[in-house]
Amino acid sequence: ELENQLTTKSKTLDELKQSLASNGSAEQTPEAQSLRIAELCEMKDSIVNQVAQLKASMQSVLEQWRAYDEIYAEVSLMTTRYLYCIDQCKPSGEEASLEALKKQVKTLQ
Repeated sequence: ELENQLTTKSKTLDELKQSLASNGSAEQTPEAQSLRIAELCEMKDSIVNQVAQLKASMQSVLEQWRAYDEIYAEVSLMTTRYLYCIDQCKPSGEEASLEALKKQVKTLQ
């Protein structure tokens, strides 16, 4: 969105340059207007550079978030698996008899 706005402003600035070159203005001297337009062009170029840096930075942040999401999903799945295993390993309310342990081993297998 910022890039689109900058493109629009650049076109407006170019139109202003052309208008100044062809018409001039009674309010300011052509030199003062040219100086002001040059300042505006420098400001626009600075903003374009800042937007490019911001875009690169945001791409890096986006890639890091994607990696985080992938790792988080993997850890979440592993946690669920471990919780399931722990739940299966709990002895049922009965005493830890040999038969109960054998039954639990069969369940786990």
